[in-house]
Amino acid sequence: MTRITLEQANAVIDGALAKGKELGLAPLTVAVTDAGGHVIALQRQDGSSLLRPQIASAKACGALGVGVSSRKIAEMAADRPTFVAMLGELATQGILPAAGGVIVVDSEGFPVGAVGVTGDTSDNDERAAIAGVAAAGLKARG
Repeated sequence: MTRITLEQANAVIDGALAKGKELGLAPLTVAVTDAGGHVIALQRQDGSSLLRPQIASAKACGALGVGVSSRKIAEMAADRPTFVAMLGELATQGILPAAGGVIVVDSEGFPVGAVGVTGDTSDNDERAAIAGVAAAGLKARG
């Protein structure tokens, strides 16, 4: 696999939203990107706030841009806040240092896209993202 298809992206979203429903999470927004950070699919549940699409995209694109999950970017921010703050200036879609953005990889471990989820706590956003990737039969890397 060299890219995520629209069908796979929609399956990721469906899986993430199903996990959110199972856990009773607040309304979620899920963005799925290709390896270049271009949004393939995005859904915003009823009741999601205005900036959620941008937040979900920033979590996904930030993970791709730095090469680690948005959770790890948050951990980096604790040690190197200026560095992480400046990364946001470089990234077209932004970088959001909070859990919920994971990289999707192929069988050899190369990135083929990313998923960003926002709407509940960052830990729950990440749970939904990982569940969505798994539901689509894909593999997430943190």
